[in-house]
Amino acid sequence: MQKVVTKMSELREKIEELKRQKNAVVLVHNYQRPEIYDVADFLGDSLGLSKQAADTEADIIVFCGVNFMAETAKILSPERKVLLPRPASEVNCPMADMVSAGGVREMREKYPDAAVVAYVNTTAKVKAEADICCTSSNAIQVVRSLEEDEVIFVPDRNLGNYVQRYVNKKIIPWEGYCYVHNRIDESGVRKAQENYPESELLVHPECRGEVIDLADRVESTAGMVERVRTSEPGTFLIGTEQGLVNRLEQLAPESDFYTAGTPRVCSAMKQSRLTDVLTALEEEKYEVDLPEDIRERAAVALERMIEVG
Repeated sequence: MQKVVTKMSELREKIEELKRQKNAVVLVHNYQRPEIYDVADFLGDSLGLSKQAADTEADIIVFCGVNFMAETAKILSPERKVLLPRPASEVNCPMADMVSAGGVREMREKYPDAAVVAYVNTTAKVKAEADICCTSSNAIQVVRSLEEDEVIFVPDRNLGNYVQRYVNKKIIPWEGYCYVHNRIDESGVRKAQENYPESELLVHPECRGEVIDLADRVESTAGMVERVRTSEPGTFLIGTEQGLVNRLEQLAPESDFYTAGTPRVCSAMKQSRLTDVLTALEEEKYEVDLPEDIRERAAVALERMIEVG
């Protein structure tokens, strides 16, 4: 056991030394493996990480997440070298792959009076076709800010249906979904609530409507982290990817955290290992590159969202 610990310690030391030598930052999404948390310069959700990296003077950004997240970092920091620890094809987001730029153009033809809102969980090519982007925490605010009465919402139907509850506009959802959140089911959540009756249930808005109906609070991953950080010690049921439970246990060891039903794991988020982060820094491989016209158009949609707040 001691030998394994020493090896992990050596990996971390090598990564930290390379970060100093190459003026690099490592961004780590909440759903990553816990051992990768230890080398993070910034730990959080996808857009927040990209914005934090853009505010640094780093020459290299290593994004430990899925491919669209690294693309977003490149959109906001075009002059930086952005690297993935694994090939993009191995860390692709299934939900982001459910919508294409051509599909968005077809929806525009079908609904010519509608605005297009692209969730940040989309590829750069899809963002480039959108009027504005949104996150899970600001989607309602973004939709309310639009002049149009109809909104094409891509790609997550569950998030689109959640937004529909709070806006006086017609949401036209794309039929995509996050397979992790979509598998969190009502019966499993109810069973967890029975087992932990004093718990607070935090649910991600990518979950299905019947699960959201059971929640005490509906929050993005960053919102869940903030809720726990500012709460008294207690028991929390977490309705999102299993990785966030690991993150929250480190953040608030005095509280108890349980998954809301059967633990759900995003396989793409678990591909990257500490050795991959080291290799990415050593060899500067798996660089994210975007056509400039795509990057510029996607940047407009992201910047419009940032202006909304």
